[in-house]
Amino acid sequence: MRRGAHSGRRRWRRSLRVRLVMWFLVLALLMAGVFIFGMQKSFSGGWAEAARPMLTDYADRLVAEIGTPPDVARAQALTQRLPISIRIMGPAVNWDSHPDQKTGPWRYERGLSEDRWFVRPTADGHRIVFGWAPRIWQGAPHAIGWFTLAALLLLVVLVYAAVSRLLRPLIDIREGAERFGRGEFAQPIPVRRRDDLGDLAQRINTMAHDIQGMLDAKRALLLALSHELRSPLTRARLNAELLPDAPEGAAERDALLRDLNEMRDLISDLLESERLASPHAALQREPVDLAALIREVAAELPHGESIALELAADLPPRPLDRTRARLLVRNLLDNALRYSAGAALPPRVLLEAEGTGVRLEVRDFGPGVDDAQLEHLAEPFYRTDSARQRATGGVGLGMYLCRLVAEAHGGSLEVRNAHPGLAIAVRLA
Repeated sequence: MRRGAHSGRRRWRRSLRVRLVMWFLVLALLMAGVFIFGMQKSFSGGWAEAARPMLTDYADRLVAEIGTPPDVARAQALTQRLPISIRIMGPAVNWDSHPDQKTGPWRYERGLSEDRWFVRPTADGHRIVFGWAPRIWQGAPHAIGWFTLAALLLLVVLVYAAVSRLLRPLIDIREGAERFGRGEFAQPIPVRRRDDLGDLAQRINTMAHDIQGMLDAKRALLLALSHELRSPLTRARLNAELLPDAPEGAAERDALLRDLNEMRDLISDLLESERLASPHAALQREPVDLAALIREVAAELPHGESIALELAADLPPRPLDRTRARLLVRNLLDNALRYSAGAALPPRVLLEAEGTGVRLEVRDFGPGVDDAQLEHLAEPFYRTDSARQRATGGVGLGMYLCRLVAEAHGGSLEVRNAHPGLAIAVRLA
């Protein structure tokens, strides 16, 4: 759960859409700040000086209407008629239209002086201070604030939608590149616009089509060569078996047969690997008792009776391709027996249920391999011995075929050092 949340936050941080929207918001806030600052400076400068005479004259008219000495009833009538507050301070009258008011100039103006337009003296020594009525701040500003917040949120949503639409071709290109990397060329990248991004998507589609053509040509050439080599190899093997059983030529005859058998196995493995690697590979699925298949294959192998089998007895038959499943089990067991020569313990096979699938693990107790080589063991033609000596057997296609068979059945293959030995775990869906 934590790993998923961490990866989600990392994707958001790396998202180009989110960064573009954030930059838009920062730019909008900076522009708004500069505009507000400039307008405040403008109004506090020339505009304030231009408006002061009019405000002073209006305040004098209000003072004249209140009268001398100040008439509280008239002042109260003015506050009811106009959105203002009035405070009278003097020797005879001290009155405040809004005693609990937290707004107004006297709340933030220290040391009221006579040159303020909202502070007007009277002839009898009173001072009348004008301010805004509380209802102005209790009504309109709240509504305007909520409206402004809603407008900003709506603007963010609209900008995000616009940026997402703008960058949608990049997402298509990323998803298409991932498909092409997996060898899935059937679905091209959709070309949504006729601009630079659309041209890029079209060029990548063309490149993918060319790569698919080269891969298909390579597979066709390999399959054709493999098929063509089978016939002369079969004839050569038949001729070698028909050689006279002369004592002086028995060793050479056996060596020739071993070489021919190894070439036959290599061609068969090449053909099978290309069939499984093809996107059109078809499996002939049927219910297979995997435990019984493992016992059957172990009994066929030389020294297979020494393998320790730990097979779950209650596993139901699974829909597998029997031929490919047999190839998978045979390669795993043969590999474990080959590298268990001289080991203290024989190979061990573990078969158990795992979720809705099964897990097959084959472990030997041999020398194992270097950790740096583990990720390469399932690659084609990879062998841990650099000299590629015949004594170790095989040509490096066994683990590759096992991985292809597991993936063709919707599973996976994992190789790890078991200390001692090597453990190969196959999960089948």
